[in-house]
Order: sequence, then C-alpha cells, then structure tokens
Amino acid sequence: MLSTGLSSVYSGFSTAAGIAGNIFAFVLFVSPLPTFKRIIRNKSTEQFSGLPYIYALLNCLICLWYGMPVVKTGIILVATVNSFGAVFQLVYLSIFITYAERATKLRMLGLLGAVAVIFALVVFMSLGILEYDDRQTFVGYLSVASLISMFASPLFIIKLVIKTRSVEFMPFNLSFATFLMSISFSAYGIFKEDPFLYIPNGIGTILGLVQLALYSYYRKISGEDSREPLTVSYV
Repeated sequence: MLSTGLSSVYSGFSTAAGIAGNIFAFVLFVSPLPTFKRIIRNKSTEQFSGLPYIYALLNCLICLWYGMPVVKTGIILVATVNSFGAVFQLVYLSIFITYAERATKLRMLGLLGAVAVIFALVVFMSLGILEYDDRQTFVGYLSVASLISMFASPLFIIKLVIKTRSVEFMPFNLSFATFLMSISFSAYGIFKEDPFLYIPNGIGTILGLVQLALYSYYRKISGEDSREPLTVSYV
C-alpha cells in the first residue's frame, strides 16, 4: 500500500513538472508574435532573420520524435510541447517566406526542404534500421545535440549583455520563462530517470540563472528596461 501510494505521488509530481514545462514553453513559443505582426503590417521581413525559426523547427521535430511512444514510452509531454512548437515555427516560417524578398524566399524554402529531408532520414533510420533500445539511444543523442545547439542563442545574448553592460535586448520575462521551462523539464527528466532530458535542460537551467543574475546586476547599473530580444531560444 505504501509503495503504491509513493508511486502515485511520484507520478503526480512527474506529470506536474511536465505540464508546467509545457506551459512555460508556450510563453516562449508566442514571444515572436510582435515581430511577425510587424512583418505583416510592413509587408517586409526588413532585417529580421528566419534562421532561428529553421533551427527551432528542426529542434522541435527531433524532440517531438523522441517523445513519441514508438521511440520512448512514458514521456508523452515531451511530444506535446514540441508538437505545439513545430506548429508555431511552421506558421512563423510561412509568414516570413511570404513577405521575404525573392532571394531570401528561395533560400528559406531550400532550408525548409533540408529540414524535411533530415527529419525523414531520422525517422527512416529509427524505424527501418534500429531496434527499440538502439532507436531510443540514437534519437536521444540527437535530441541532446539539438537542444545544446539551441543554447547558442542565450550564450550570444549573455555575451552581448556583458559586452554592452546593458539589458536592452534581454527581456526579463523571456529569461524567466526560459529558466522555469528548463527547470521544469529537468525535474521531469529526473522523475523519468532520463538523462537525455535532464542533462540538456539542466544546462538550460544554469544558463537561465546566469541570464537572470546578469539582468539583475546590469539592470541596477544601467537603470534601463529591456526591449525586443535579438533572438529567442526554444527548448
């Protein structure tokens, strides 16, 4: 009875951590909306880059695949959050391509096609070649590599803040949401005993803490508010 009760509590905490991670991730997914409202209003992509959304789409697709039961059972909340993320990235990319200049439009379509091919290859290798355990390891390592590559965005922002001694391009709300999402999925990974979840998100938690500490320090020095971020990371 005691063992069953503890198991139920453990499962409840695990689910709560996963749901919290989904909620905080949603905040990050909608954060580029002002940028795309501006693009639609001006009917131009101006100097904005579409590359972060290409990277984010590939990251979401790989992590979505890792969360599918055919690859890893018991972590469906990883699949849900990344399915929403993939939809958001596709919408953002559709808008970007619609209003981009011809050369940029063709380049983005080519990159979008490359993402589709890469993801198709991952799925083919997973299902057509690898057994369940090897499949889980293969996609797990890919998801870790994908998530770690996404840390280039917060690292760039951290470097920029230190260099300029300004928090102009590091909004507190996004930094806080990134920290909460990372720590939520770190806990989810720990509850699920899955290093492919808690290691990369643990790194994200540390980077989130660094961002919050830098924001607190340089906000006091400069006394200025943050503005629209240069880049947005998705985990």
